[in-house]
Amino acid sequence: MAKGLSGIDNAAAEKGKGIETVWQFVKFIFVSLIAMIVQFALLNILNHVPPIVNLFGTDFKWWVFESPVNTVEGAVVIGGLGYFISNNTANIIAQIVSFFVNRKKTFNSNVNVALTLPIYIIFTLALIAFSAWLNPTLQHLFVNKGWMGGDLAANASTMICSAVQFFLYFPFDKILFPKAKETAETATEE
Repeated sequence: MAKGLSGIDNAAAEKGKGIETVWQFVKFIFVSLIAMIVQFALLNILNHVPPIVNLFGTDFKWWVFESPVNTVEGAVVIGGLGYFISNNTANIIAQIVSFFVNRKKTFNSNVNVALTLPIYIIFTLALIAFSAWLNPTLQHLFVNKGWMGGDLAANASTMICSAVQFFLYFPFDKILFPKAKETAETATEE
């Protein structure tokens, strides 16, 4: 598959920067779907791990992050420190997967990981902080309005935050991961 993918990469590069960017965006969509699957799987697994579940009943409020416990008829539906931990752990691991796959497969970049990873981490922490604020805000809105139950609200709010991150990461990654020089030279020589 790697040969087939590089053949498509080279063909897209020959058609010009616009087509190459569209092809990178298509690959980025698939990588983002993989990262989203990782995030949703981990979110739903971590939301059922007993030590984390025990923290669902603990209100969490720190700085701008607020994840109050939401109860229905005395039972914890979602929220608290447990949700904060499970949601952000899943998000961080998904972004780690995304970093390495996008660097190599989407943008064919060989940039130094030691230089780009700290920049990526800072950007990612900023987006995760934004999501850590937005996600429980949306989740509680969905539950409190009676639109959804706890698990569905957790997944819906995670989807919205993932979409915001998706549209911010593509231009950021395109700048952070320039195309490998030998790949760029090979594409123009052929």
